[in-house]
Amino acid sequence: QIGQVICIPQMASPMPPCPNGFYYTVKPGDTLYTIGQHFNVNVQEIINANPGIDPNNLQVGQVICIPRKCVIYCF
Repeated sequence: QIGQVICIPQMASPMPPCPNGFYYTVKPGDTLYTIGQHFNVNVQEIINANPGIDPNNLQVGQVICIPRKCVIYCF
């Protein structure tokens, strides 16, 4: 009807690229520290890979980029 208010869902923004890493979905109880411990990555590296992330306000279901460490072996 004329004047009726409707809600139009917003399209989800595309995932930012995660070069040299992989995506991880935050689970209940996760912190950047525990995620970093699990994947052997320090918190600052996770923050650097996720511009705009609020390390004090992770949300369950939030998808973040976990950078991979490159190891070069010399023989």
